[in-house]
Amino acid sequence: MLPLSSMGQQIAQTLSNRHGFSVDAVSHMLTAVYNGNGSMAQFSHPEFGGSGQWMAGGMMMIGDMFNQNLKYRVSALCEDCARSIAENQTGTSSGVFQSQSQSGGSNYQDQQAGGGSASNSLFAPDPRRNWWPQELGSPSASGSQNQMRYAYFADAHRLAVATGDDVWLYDTLQHNIGGFSQQQSGDGSITFTSQFGVVPLSSLPIVSRNGIVEAPQAPPSPAPAPPAANVQPEPTPAPNEASANPNGTSASSSPDSGNVFDTLDRLGGLLDKGYITQEEFNRKKSDLLDRI
Repeated sequence: MLPLSSMGQQIAQTLSNRHGFSVDAVSHMLTAVYNGNGSMAQFSHPEFGGSGQWMAGGMMMIGDMFNQNLKYRVSALCEDCARSIAENQTGTSSGVFQSQSQSGGSNYQDQQAGGGSASNSLFAPDPRRNWWPQELGSPSASGSQNQMRYAYFADAHRLAVATGDDVWLYDTLQHNIGGFSQQQSGDGSITFTSQFGVVPLSSLPIVSRNGIVEAPQAPPSPAPAPPAANVQPEPTPAPNEASANPNGTSASSSPDSGNVFDTLDRLGGLLDKGYITQEEFNRKKSDLLDRI
């Protein structure tokens, strides 16, 4: 909210008495109408039913949408604020740099264009003015939302954002920024709109923080290749019965006890069918049992 001059404070007190709102609420509305060039306002104040919008000609929206009496009072206040600004203000703001909430919740926001250096009589000089790096000159657009301020320098391809006591300067690359917003729920992330759509602020390279140049941001390192799998060699398949020698013996030279008994069973079958003699069977049986 812009600070009021002594004349602005007198007008705020007069409007407060006339409409039954506090001086703080009236000052808030004067700032909102001023930022809307005297023809519209975006506001958020408990006495106005939360967030709302007004536009000259009859459009009026408040958070307490079913409170018709409050809607009438707020609309009348907006019209008086617009009249007071037209009669006493020597300069107006042209708010073309939009700043708005992406979800529910109360928030304060204002915006102005062309550096906002117009002379005025209702508002005192803003002590926060020119908080950005002075070498950038006057911003193409500036504004604030909640506890955050921003200033866009189109020619220099820079965007300054103040959060708390920190001033961050970003390189806007090829973006032509036309809007700015902050989530009011979730992680409170900051986004802006350009010719490329909605873009997160975190995607812009950081130039400096509080005047200290940030080191160039290195591209992310590629992920390390996964370790090679420890592949065990495939076991050599045991020869089948087709590789047995004419005497019915296995080609394996060192069978274990299980294989020995299996071979003896098969030799017994060969003996029963008459394929080998009893002498051949006994000789092979003795040879296999000696290897266990």
